[in-house]
Amino acid sequence: MENQVTETLVMMHTNKGDIKLKLYNDTPKHRDNFIKLVKDGQYNGLLFHRVIKDFMIQGGDITSKDAPMNKQLGAGDLGYTVPAEFAYPKYFHKQGALCAARTGDEVNPNKESSASQFYIVTGKKYNDSELSQMEKQMESQLKQSIFARLQTENKSKIMELYRSGNRDELNILKDTLIGKTELEAEKRKEETKLNPEVREIYKTIGGVPFLDNQYTVYGEVVEGLDVVNNIQNVKTNKQDRPTENIVIESIEIL
Repeated sequence: MENQVTETLVMMHTNKGDIKLKLYNDTPKHRDNFIKLVKDGQYNGLLFHRVIKDFMIQGGDITSKDAPMNKQLGAGDLGYTVPAEFAYPKYFHKQGALCAARTGDEVNPNKESSASQFYIVTGKKYNDSELSQMEKQMESQLKQSIFARLQTENKSKIMELYRSGNRDELNILKDTLIGKTELEAEKRKEETKLNPEVREIYKTIGGVPFLDNQYTVYGEVVEGLDVVNNIQNVKTNKQDRPTENIVIESIEIL
């Protein structure tokens, strides 16, 4: 029951109904940033600009207020990022999870979060076979991420060996980095494994397991999941934007 009493509750008023959320104390940077934006009225009038059924509903693009239907949305932000705060497996991408959007790994290897953009998970239910396959994919992604980081850390050495044409030393270095990748992946294997409780929730309630340890989860819906589900079912265009504006009218701290 820890943190139950002191966790911050907020009410998001939308033109489709109200969504009550709690913000986790274990992700204080995201909690405090969200609270600041709410107090500043930053979200008032913004849209849920990206809606994908059985996946998530996304809002917080600061350019989305009163945006005409032909305007491309998704890139609007506040010019800063929030450091990643992964608390897996305590918090994960179950249905109703409140999470931070971010730019991709190629420009954002530390997986830092957007200042303002967020999404609420809708997801779907998975069976054991699908979840086991996903674990293998997550393990592969982890290894790719580790190897890419090690390559970056050794970039000058790699370039030096390329320029000198020293193929033997280059192959030795590559084998060394592969070995280091395997060792680190082994130490971090819990990141790619679904414990029994998490697995059961993905089977019975649903969510988006392949986003775990990739995007920060910093809260969850406590009331109004029916509103979230209504939003995920609206008609959208080819850019996943609802064809009728889904407006965040205001958010208040309770």
